[in-house]
Amino acid sequence: MFLKQKTSKWLTGFIQKVTISIKKSEIKNQSAVNEFILVGLTNSPELQTILFWLFTSIYAMALLGNFLLILTICSCKKLHTPMYFLLINLSLVNVFSISVTTPKMLQTLLTHRKVISFYGCITQVYLFIWALGTEVLLLSMMAFDRYAAICHPLQYTIIMRKEVCAVMAIGAWVVGIVNSAVHVGLIVQLSFCNSNIINHFYCDVPPLLKLSCSDTSLNETVTFVADVIFGVCSCGLTLTSYCFILRAIFRISSTEGKKKAFSTCSSHLTVVSFYFSAIIYMYIRPSSVSSLDQDKVVSLIYSVVTPVLNPLIYSLRNKEVKEAIRKLTRRGRMLQRQ
Repeated sequence: MFLKQKTSKWLTGFIQKVTISIKKSEIKNQSAVNEFILVGLTNSPELQTILFWLFTSIYAMALLGNFLLILTICSCKKLHTPMYFLLINLSLVNVFSISVTTPKMLQTLLTHRKVISFYGCITQVYLFIWALGTEVLLLSMMAFDRYAAICHPLQYTIIMRKEVCAVMAIGAWVVGIVNSAVHVGLIVQLSFCNSNIINHFYCDVPPLLKLSCSDTSLNETVTFVADVIFGVCSCGLTLTSYCFILRAIFRISSTEGKKKAFSTCSSHLTVVSFYFSAIIYMYIRPSSVSSLDQDKVVSLIYSVVTPVLNPLIYSLRNKEVKEAIRKLTRRGRMLQRQ
């Protein structure tokens, strides 16, 4: 009898616990976020129309410039060198990164519909982090390529042989996708049950972590480690390479030799200084000095503006690329005449 009473009490308590847990899960599912609202750049309809045509032009220029640069390098045998092989990968990343954020932003500006689904937001985060990490690594590898070309010209063909270039490029893409998978895998495990308004024009890790009602300490730790590895280490490798490059250039006796050596890395140095300054400000600064409006402006620099400037900088400041583009346009005119 005593055993039956004890068993009945245990079953009653167990049923109550199960009922409470089911009710909690139902409440959580009812309040779970299935979609997010992107605040965007502005709420003014007039400004949204202007921004739509502005960013449409920028997006078209980015696609045209990067694909033209890729076609020029592939069609000119003179440009089949390690530096231009890495530049092809950089152009592909530029097309990739701007295509992740800009089409959705253009849709929002045109239709005034700022809603993005939960999985659409997660996909955007995954693809953008992949492109961002790959681009940072490629810029560091291009700096190492310039270091090998200027500081070790006799061993350059051995250091930057085809196999090494292929491994470097594939490694950048693979490391980028692994880093992105880790971040997104941790974000998917979070719960979003309060606000669903993202004060940004695309989905990114920091705004999502602010919206989560779960413990984000692990996400913040992993994000900080990734920022240090991709930001500080890549930037440090680039700066170290250029320190050796500048030291080698200053040792050249002739003025023409110095100009020629510096011209081979001036384009990359311009892109690196412009890109890394925006990335470091955005991801490695203290969170206490963050401003959402400033974040949007800085994000525009490396997600929209940089993919447009990269092909312009590498083509306008490079004689070999300009000559190859002229030859390509002449071939196009001859084909049109025929």
